[in-house]
Amino acid sequence: MADQTDKAQLSVPEGVLLAHALVARVADSLGVRAFFIKGPASVLQGLRQPKTSADVDVFVDPAGLEAVLQGLRERGWRQRPVDPDTTTFPKHAVTLHHPEWPCCVDVHFRFPGMEADPAECFEAMWAHTGEFDLAGQTIRVPSPALAIQILALHALRSPHLPACRQELAYLAELVQRQALVPGLMEIAAATGSLAAVRPFLEGLLEDPRTVAWPQASIEWRNRLLAREPGSARLVALVQAPWRAKPGLLWRAAFPQPQAFLGRNIYADMSWRGQVTQHRARWARFLRALPQVAKDLRAGG
Repeated sequence: MADQTDKAQLSVPEGVLLAHALVARVADSLGVRAFFIKGPASVLQGLRQPKTSADVDVFVDPAGLEAVLQGLRERGWRQRPVDPDTTTFPKHAVTLHHPEWPCCVDVHFRFPGMEADPAECFEAMWAHTGEFDLAGQTIRVPSPALAIQILALHALRSPHLPACRQELAYLAELVQRQALVPGLMEIAAATGSLAAVRPFLEGLLEDPRTVAWPQASIEWRNRLLAREPGSARLVALVQAPWRAKPGLLWRAAFPQPQAFLGRNIYADMSWRGQVTQHRARWARFLRALPQVAKDLRAGG
């Protein structure tokens, strides 16, 4: 009997594929526009090297965000706890989990590096999507140019990581081979991501000096600076007005329980468990302290 139960459980790759179909059907039934980013569709399109996705990333029309979330809640999906501190990094997605599914669903309503108004940004992206068959369901995915833009922005958040540098090199080769530079420039301008994607695009342009590159936002600069969670919080603390510093410092030293549950929804939240997690958190911070100091110096 136990063997039959084990065989009935979804594997992560199976769950990811079927969750794409589920989310697409929910959004379609509600009349909400949605398209899927990164994930297995990008691999099948040849836009990403083979890798196993552990979750589903869907971008929904911001006006229909709550409708899609409610539709998934009615099917047993629940919002994953998150750190309530939105000062360090403004939220860009809602993560849902389900006790009977082996993967999470990240419902995006904005994307880091895209500085245009969320509604205008979605419209610009929606114009560059098309249909794709996945897990017996027709879903919408980005065009190659838009998909590369999103993947590049994602990798540019951590350019110090070898895997991200490798992905950027792979994407650059694709862009040159498929002559996608004009499309990338159009999408970057329409979504307000020229500043963030500049390090990727500059190497693909014949003369990058002809482009009026805007300044990167504080949020994006902070994402690049903060290689460690402690860096992000300290940068936010330094930038905050004086009246806000005590609250930020307190939340950094003594985070609310949601911060621990955001890392692990099965975390032990008993008094003893929270003490253990506080100790582990401070240990991670002390180990990362040399890098935190470098990040703060780089931020000037």
